[in-house]
Amino acid sequence: MYSKLAPGNKAPDFKFKTAWDDEFNFYDAVGNNPAVLIFLRYYGCPVCQMEMAKIKQEIDLVSKKGGRVFVVLQSAPETLASLTNKEDWPFTIISDPQGKVFQLYGVDAGGIIKYLHPAGLIAAIKAISRGFRHGKFEGKETQLPAAFAMTGDKLIKYAHYGENIGDMPSSLSEMIIGI
Repeated sequence: MYSKLAPGNKAPDFKFKTAWDDEFNFYDAVGNNPAVLIFLRYYGCPVCQMEMAKIKQEIDLVSKKGGRVFVVLQSAPETLASLTNKEDWPFTIISDPQGKVFQLYGVDAGGIIKYLHPAGLIAAIKAISRGFRHGKFEGKETQLPAAFAMTGDKLIKYAHYGENIGDMPSSLSEMIIGI
C-alpha cells in the first residue's frame, strides 16, 4: 500500500479514463493550473451523490482561481455512462474500478467499524432525506473518502483523509486556501 500524502508532497501523476473520453494523463489534464482531487466511493452511493451535488454548487470557487476539480469514483465507465451524462457535471469524473488511483494517493478502505461509524450513518440518512437514492454497489463498500488541493506546480497544499464514509471537508473553500 502507498503512503498517505501530506501538504508539501508532490501530487502523484497517473493515467485515467472517464466514462466518455479516452485515456488522459493527470498532469496534462491539469496543466499549470491548481486542481482539487476528491475521492468518493461510487456513483450509486447516496452520500457520494450528495457530495457531488455540493461540489457542483461550489465549483465556481475553484474555477475563479483558474483551477479544475476531479472526482475519483470506484464506478466502472460503463456504469457511469449508463446513469449520467458528461454535460451534467462541471468537473471531471475519473473512473477507477480497480482502485489504482486510490492506492497511489494512499486512500484506504476502512473496516466495518469506520463504515458503520455514527457520523457516516448520519451522512447516509441526510443524503437519503434529501432525495438521493442508493444505486448499484461497486468496489469496496468500506472505501473511505479523501480530498486534496494542489498548486499549478502539483504541490499538495491541502490533504484530508476521511475517517468514515461521510467525513469530507465542509466546502471547497476549505480546500482551496493557498492554491
